[in-house]
Amino acid sequence: MSKNKKRGEPIIGKSELKKCLGELFAKHPGLSYNYKQVAKQLEVKNMETKRLIVEMLEEMAEHGELIEEARGRYKSKAIGSYVTGIVDLTAKGAAYILSEECQEDIFVAFPNLKHALNGDKVKVLVYARSKSRRPEGEVVEILERKKNTFVGIIQRSENYAFLMPSGKQLPYDVFIPLSHLGGAKNGDKVVVQITEWPENQKNPVGTVIQVLGRPGNNDTEMNAIMAEYELPVAFPSKVLKAADRIKLELPEEEVARRRDFRDVVTFTIDPKDAKDFDDALSIRELEGGCYEVGVHIADVSYYVAQDSVLDKEAYLRATSVYLVDRTVPMLPEKLSNGVCSLRPNEEKLCFSAVFKLDGNAQVLDQWFGKTVILSNRRFTYEEAQVMIEGAEGDYRKEILQLNGLARKLREERFKNGAIDFDRVEVKFELDEQGKPLGVYFKQSKEANKLIEEFMLLANKKVAECVGKIKRGQKPKTFVYRIHDKPMDDKLEEFNNFVAKFGYGLKLTSRKSLTTSMNKLMQEVKNRPEQNMIETLAVRTMAKAVYSTVNIGHYGLAFDYYTHFTSPIRRYPDVMVHRLLQRYLDGGRSVNQEKYEEWCKHSSDMEQLAANAERASIKYKQVEFMSDKIGQDFEGTISGVSQWGFYVELDESKCEGLVSVNQLEDDYYEFDEKNYCIVGRHHGRKYQLGDKVRIKVAKANLIARQLDYELVCKEKESSLQLNRTVKNDKKGNKRKGSARSGKRK
Repeated sequence: MSKNKKRGEPIIGKSELKKCLGELFAKHPGLSYNYKQVAKQLEVKNMETKRLIVEMLEEMAEHGELIEEARGRYKSKAIGSYVTGIVDLTAKGAAYILSEECQEDIFVAFPNLKHALNGDKVKVLVYARSKSRRPEGEVVEILERKKNTFVGIIQRSENYAFLMPSGKQLPYDVFIPLSHLGGAKNGDKVVVQITEWPENQKNPVGTVIQVLGRPGNNDTEMNAIMAEYELPVAFPSKVLKAADRIKLELPEEEVARRRDFRDVVTFTIDPKDAKDFDDALSIRELEGGCYEVGVHIADVSYYVAQDSVLDKEAYLRATSVYLVDRTVPMLPEKLSNGVCSLRPNEEKLCFSAVFKLDGNAQVLDQWFGKTVILSNRRFTYEEAQVMIEGAEGDYRKEILQLNGLARKLREERFKNGAIDFDRVEVKFELDEQGKPLGVYFKQSKEANKLIEEFMLLANKKVAECVGKIKRGQKPKTFVYRIHDKPMDDKLEEFNNFVAKFGYGLKLTSRKSLTTSMNKLMQEVKNRPEQNMIETLAVRTMAKAVYSTVNIGHYGLAFDYYTHFTSPIRRYPDVMVHRLLQRYLDGGRSVNQEKYEEWCKHSSDMEQLAANAERASIKYKQVEFMSDKIGQDFEGTISGVSQWGFYVELDESKCEGLVSVNQLEDDYYEFDEKNYCIVGRHHGRKYQLGDKVRIKVAKANLIARQLDYELVCKEKESSLQLNRTVKNDKKGNKRKGSARSGKRK
């Protein structure tokens, strides 16, 4: 191997380079590279070797050793290359395999799935292909099942029974021997565990592990949603027994070790239906126009020792789940609503963040540690809000002082580039049986934002306390709440969409983006397109997750952020309490790999809980609309796909599908780029954000799906069609026949 005289870098010979290229493409059979990427992979910097790489890539493609997928981009042509990935099932039963080893998703036809299900981790044989075709393959091994329990309805005959699965995660019926029905009757909704799946049989075999009840019953359906997402409901008896052993009385020796806030004005502000109160605020005036504000958080870690029965159950659940009609808590009620709940007129143990703030809400000093408090009053958001708006009431002076400081904290946060996502929250008025009587929308007012700002301040400062290190210090493992910056292509796509409504974002810098995004959020308030644009804006952003690797929080514009303020309902907050106390006591850093695993579990469980919460809202929306079949409503097109478009009703936010099959005036094609479907012959377009009038056609409670039919527009389409036909007969040129978009 010779050297480049100028730089002293090795120059790779032709035969050695070919060997290196062969190894690179064999190692990554699903990826394609241009010569620059190859050079980077091989750590080549000199131009002479780079020119040789170009020559060798062309030569290997000519000899059939590589495929030139696009001009200057090459990929392995090896037959029988294998990749691992995750199954993403389509509605028709085929799948795409999502793999980090491939730039493109791999299509697998239904017969080649080998019983792989949605979310399974699989090994796939990737077929050789020409550059014009999508990658295809077949599943050769199921490496890891995503789940093996499924919810559905029992259909029983004289000699056997089947489970008819709910949802789309299992496209097969499950055979159940009568001896494995577990007392389930025909038509019952149950949970079934798959016990075997012979390779030569289409249907898996299972056993009933839980009878949920009769379909349509509120408790049955809510428990079915929890089971569908494999979220636990009832606590094991050993966990409840451990909780029962906890004493309500505070040990005097423990109280004596803590900073005492019992004589400081302290209160909670929570939703009116809240049962657990895990945060309280205290305030007192200091000299020189300053304030001491305490953010007091229930000291869950005092009662839940690490690796105890209670701790293991809390970790397993990782979060409380908030369905429409109930809360499924992370901790047993004795803890969540009892000893840890900061109820008024009860002495409670807390972990507190205490700040000295000047009149401009600048932090002059801070303290973190264990405390004992006595809440003087429990406020609902509504009670605090009326005082902010001018009414008299208990502790009005303190609430107004806190609100004034919160306003300044909020102003500073937005000045630094935070994004203001203040989304509408759909709520239901329910009767005693859980049946929805009405829908209303909940929006944050100043009382909500008061609490939010001080929780954000505490979370930020706790993260800085551990994460910010001085020169020469070693970083300590910690649990951060991180939020990555959005992808450029997603921002461009979103900007193109809002432009259709006359809005726009400035994408030149982070500051200009956040300023224009906040302006957009203000402009769409109380507009018909508000919910849709806010939803799309959130989808444009990356998801916030837990991690030991800090990259900051983009949406909040914080370099350091964590979750410290809700340990009753979030396990990461419990981890943060333990780590913060450990480091305050001078303890050494903990094992990062172990905590990263715990962070990933917490993020995954948070996502499952969010999915379950959305499913419960969807079920109640379908139930609310089930007695409105045939009625007309105004709505906005909120989503578009190859099978039709979704309409969100203005007065209830209930979303349903208008099937493309119902649009009989033309053959409609999906234009993904422009968020619309377009008639092939007459050019009629149905686009995201369009106002339409629909009729409720069907409410499927089992599938949690609403079907709508378009009204009014059909007549317009018929008139347009008749005019077109008449014009054709007169020999006039046909108008509006442009084809837009591709059929997907």
